[in-house]
Amino acid sequence: MRLFRRRPKLPSTARPPLERDERVLAWASVGNGEGDGVVVASNLGLWLPGRGHRIGWHDIVKAAWSGRELTVTCGEQVAEREGYLVIADRPAERYLLLDPGELPHQVRTRVTKSVVYTQHYALPGGAGRIVGRRVPGVDGLTWMVHYDPGTPHDDEAVIAETDQLVAAARAATTPQDL
Repeated sequence: MRLFRRRPKLPSTARPPLERDERVLAWASVGNGEGDGVVVASNLGLWLPGRGHRIGWHDIVKAAWSGRELTVTCGEQVAEREGYLVIADRPAERYLLLDPGELPHQVRTRVTKSVVYTQHYALPGGAGRIVGRRVPGVDGLTWMVHYDPGTPHDDEAVIAETDQLVAAARAATTPQDL
């Protein structure tokens, strides 16, 4: 009896165009009925079927595993403000994984590790989440704001309050010189 089952190697025909320092951590075949495809987790992000590019771990707002299906919600930059980005959720994408192996664990671990700071705040007329994330190749944290649906994100009072909240979060997470 074997205690550990060796995972088959990712077929070369399914291998995404990895960068020089990028390596495959886990992969799984997709059974969505849309032809052959694989989901590949690398140290830099997630490769999804039908896309010619990698999604960085910092660009994944939410990932959920049902035991059969991986649901990925990516963020989309809708505005850039002084010191932070305003992000909106793109529609969730679902992938039925035939033999998930370590893929769900790697996705959860990598998305979670990219988040250094997250806090939900009440804002005038709504609310929003301030998030500080690690981005490969970028020193320090990248700050993002996700406004709750219905929050008037272009309102001057909301922008002013958000600016203050991001500045306070940045100050709270910046190491102080000794």
